[in-house]
Amino acid sequence: MINGIQTWGTRMSDYIGSMSIRVKLIISFILIILIPIILLSWYLFHDVYLNTIKDITRKNQYILDIEKSNILNNMDIMERTAQLSLSNSEINDYLQSTEEPDVKSLIDLRMKTFSTFQYFLFNNPNIANIRIFTDNPNVSEFWPVIFNERRIVNKYWYPKVMHQGGIVWWEVNRSDTDALVTVSPDFNRTSLYVSLLREFMKLDNSHNGILEVNMELKNFFTKTFSLIQDRDSQMMIISRDGNTYTNDQADLFKLAAPAEISRQFSMHPYVSGKSISITIQGQPFLLISSYIERLDVYIVNVVSLKNTISDISKIRNKIILATFFLIAILSLSSYFLHSLILKKLKILRESMKKVRNGDFQVDIQIRGTDEVGELAHHFRQLLKQINKLIVDAVNRQATAKEAELKSLKNQIDSHFLYNTLENLKMMAEIEAQYTISDALTSLGGMMRYSLKWTSHHVRLKDEIGHIRNYIAIMNIRYDHRLELVLDIPAAYLDQEVLKMSLQPIIENAVKHGMRLEQTQKPKMTITIRAYTELEDMMIEIEDDGIGMSSRKLSDLNQKIQMDEADYQNIGDHITESYQEGSGIGLRNVNQRISMFYGKDYGIRVESKEGSSTLVTMSLPYFMLSGGLSAHAQTTDRR
Repeated sequence: MINGIQTWGTRMSDYIGSMSIRVKLIISFILIILIPIILLSWYLFHDVYLNTIKDITRKNQYILDIEKSNILNNMDIMERTAQLSLSNSEINDYLQSTEEPDVKSLIDLRMKTFSTFQYFLFNNPNIANIRIFTDNPNVSEFWPVIFNERRIVNKYWYPKVMHQGGIVWWEVNRSDTDALVTVSPDFNRTSLYVSLLREFMKLDNSHNGILEVNMELKNFFTKTFSLIQDRDSQMMIISRDGNTYTNDQADLFKLAAPAEISRQFSMHPYVSGKSISITIQGQPFLLISSYIERLDVYIVNVVSLKNTISDISKIRNKIILATFFLIAILSLSSYFLHSLILKKLKILRESMKKVRNGDFQVDIQIRGTDEVGELAHHFRQLLKQINKLIVDAVNRQATAKEAELKSLKNQIDSHFLYNTLENLKMMAEIEAQYTISDALTSLGGMMRYSLKWTSHHVRLKDEIGHIRNYIAIMNIRYDHRLELVLDIPAAYLDQEVLKMSLQPIIENAVKHGMRLEQTQKPKMTITIRAYTELEDMMIEIEDDGIGMSSRKLSDLNQKIQMDEADYQNIGDHITESYQEGSGIGLRNVNQRISMFYGKDYGIRVESKEGSSTLVTMSLPYFMLSGGLSAHAQTTDRR
């Protein structure tokens, strides 16, 4: 997968790279405008959507609270009516009769007490009916209030009411029009009621009967069944058994059936004050609910978001359309503007092609102080510099030819010197002046080594041979008080070194270390060591001469390592502070090594006053004979 992504990324990069600058600029221009607009629009519309949902929720929650308040008021009315029903002493005495009353007593009860009682109970028009069911055999039925309890013992809610022990039980059920409660599933034969059911007792706390107070649903849930509703919202009641009660003719239920809304509502846990978002057949709805504990029902305000989202989408589409129209206009404008700008770049590109083909006399007709004009100016200056370099190259070629002739003359002169030294050497041997003969041999070797400069790089053993000749000549001057000790493994003798890089260090040691009267030593020993350190070759030149002070050592190392500009500025000061030597030979060696091998290589000096001086040279580990050694790596000479 990663390889596939990398391949796709490479192809896209190549494809974008093959586009013209004009196309790239236009695409980038579009993206710079389009991406922020998309992100900003998404954020704004999302924020608008959330705020709209909050407003809708707040508005419908308020309506829901009003409905809940009405329901609680109706429940209080029904409870007060129930209490009044059982608090009438004459009716209460009749319900608790221990013997069957005569006809005259029943007529008096019917004409006086019961009529007054019935009128009093039904003074609230929202109360549909009040029924008292008793199991007292001495009580006769008085329609439509007093009935025998055997009429309801088979009702599904009867055991629940009996289990309450006198506490009110609420039911949302269907009541027959003949005043008898039934649970018939035939909804066409029934009306919808909310019923208050309560067991009442005799004086001895034994069961006497069941009280029922009914109120029609349309009067109990006034806003739920109201014909004046918001077209995008509708209330519905979900009872404890999952039945749904609402105005089935509402426009909202043309989009979704109440049963499906109830099913999806039941799938979400109820949280007070929290709305639920659902989708039915692609239509979004918002469910705002409240729970009435005493009635054990949920009031659900169903809000259709179809029109709300549609309105937001229309605004969004208008803004998107306006955005694309604006981008199209800006793209066309930028296309023509880029054409004017890139026209100069095209001229510059054609001029570069002519230069590539060898025409260095191109005249670029581009003027101005903008970036393209400045680029054309620098290109003209570049052409002038190229022409100048061509002239200089021709001149150097002529100079090189002249140098070759001079070199040939110098070779002729050096051969004359070699022959002369050879003749002097033969004369010294004839006269038995072997010391002079050996000195002339060493001098001739030094001259051949220094004058024969075919390469900047030589083997370490060649540089050591040159050092041997130099020490031999210097021993004539110092009466053989110099000793050269070599501690170089044979495997390192083919190490590459710069020609004439060790001789200035040895010369510096002889010049400044041969003051043996200060150390009481009969001779001075110069030791040359070679060893490897990781991928570097380390060459140490150590003498046991007089050394130098820490101040002089610091000045010398500073002089060796400093930049050329700094050296020119403070070189005189260092020279004055260290009159015994300028150190320019060591500095030249260090600069040559850094120039050929890099800044990581060079020399450093360590010294102990009156004891010794150590010069360490670091070089890349590189063998000149037979390629690379077992441990060496190819060096990139710079």
